[in-house]
Amino acid sequence: MSTTEAALENLRIIRSLMEKAHIYRAVSAPAALTGGVLALAASAWPVQHALAHHGEAAMCEPCFLKMWLSILAVASTLNVVLLAKEAKRRSQPFVSAGMRMALRAFAPPMLVGGVVGIGLIVFLHQLVMAALIWTLCYGLALLATASFSPRSLVRLGWAFVITGLVLFLVWAANSDVRLLASDEAPASLVMGVSFGLLHVAYAVAVFCGRKPAEVTAQ
Repeated sequence: MSTTEAALENLRIIRSLMEKAHIYRAVSAPAALTGGVLALAASAWPVQHALAHHGEAAMCEPCFLKMWLSILAVASTLNVVLLAKEAKRRSQPFVSAGMRMALRAFAPPMLVGGVVGIGLIVFLHQLVMAALIWTLCYGLALLATASFSPRSLVRLGWAFVITGLVLFLVWAANSDVRLLASDEAPASLVMGVSFGLLHVAYAVAVFCGRKPAEVTAQ
C-alpha cells in the first residue's frame, strides 16, 4: 500500500470512528458507572480506617494493588463484553480497523502508567505516586484518541489530567499528609476522586444527555 493509499485508509477509519462516536459513548457509560461505583466503595474504607486509627493502613500494599487491579479487570471486562455485543448486533467484526487504531493510540500511555505504577508500589512502596501516575496516564490515554473519539471522552481525559495535576500539587505541598504512617489513605482518596467520581460523573452525563436518536439506535 502506497503512502497516499495508507493516508486515505486512515482517514476512512477515522471518519467511521467519528460516525460511531455516539454509539461508543453509550456503550462505555455502563462500564464507567460500574468502575466508578466500585472505585468509590474501594476508596471509602481505607480513608475511614485511617481517620479512625490515626493514619494506619487498612490493608497490605500487595492487597491494595490487587484490589485496584481487580476493579480494572471488572470494568474492562464489562466494556469488552458490551463492545462485542454491539459489534455482533451490527454484524461487524469485534477487532475492526477502527479498534486497532484506537488501541494503538490508547495502549502506550496505559502501558507506561501500568508498569510505572505497579513498580512504584511493589519496589518503592509509593502508593500515592502510583495512584497519581495511573490518573495522569489514563487521562493522557483518553486524550490520545481525541482525533476520533466522542467529545465527552476528550473532556473526561482533560478532567483526569487536570485532577491528577491538582492532586499532585496538593499532596506535594502538604507535608503533614506526606508524613503519615501510611500513604494508603491519600492514595485511596486520589483513586476515589479520579477513577470514582469522574467516571460516575461521566456516566451520569452520558445517560442524562442521551438523545432520542441514540436511544432508538441501541
